Amino acid sequence: MELYLVQHGEAKSKAEDPKRPLTKRGREEVQRMAAFAAKAGLKVSQVRHSGKRRAEETASILAEHLSPAEGVLAVPGLAPMDDVRPIAQALQEETAPLMLVGHLPFMDRLAGLLVTGDPGRSVVQFRMGGIACLEGAGDDWAVKWVVRPELVA
Repeated sequence: MELYLVQHGEAKSKAEDPKRPLTKRGREEVQRMAAFAAKAGLKVSQVRHSGKRRAEETASILAEHLSPAEGVLAVPGLAPMDDVRPIAQALQEETAPLMLVGHLPFMDRLAGLLVTGDPGRSVVQFRMGGIACLEGAGDDWAVKWVVRPELVA
């Protein structure tokens, strides 16, 4: 199974807007990444996000380009400080390619747990709007590739 982990795009500060929507730059970077992913043939069955506005906007932009058959869904357990173990456990039931859009440190900890068994071990340098592809199942995962917005013209 392919699992795509995406850190939300650049968001406004809490002082600017407590709901923290994406900035103009954040939207543009996510649009660019989504267009790149679609052109590269990336396929996902569903895009899931934390429900926070910046993650929801990022997920929606990605879904516009990737057209996931099962749509976009807000799910509990993807907030920045949530325990990664329940999501890692739930992934064992998944077989179709899936995209999760969330936050740091959650995404970093999830990747670490899946790849090394240790959520405290970092295996990917996440960047806002970037996509990390992990491949695996059960307890056997590896980083397949990572693309950051500054690499996509």
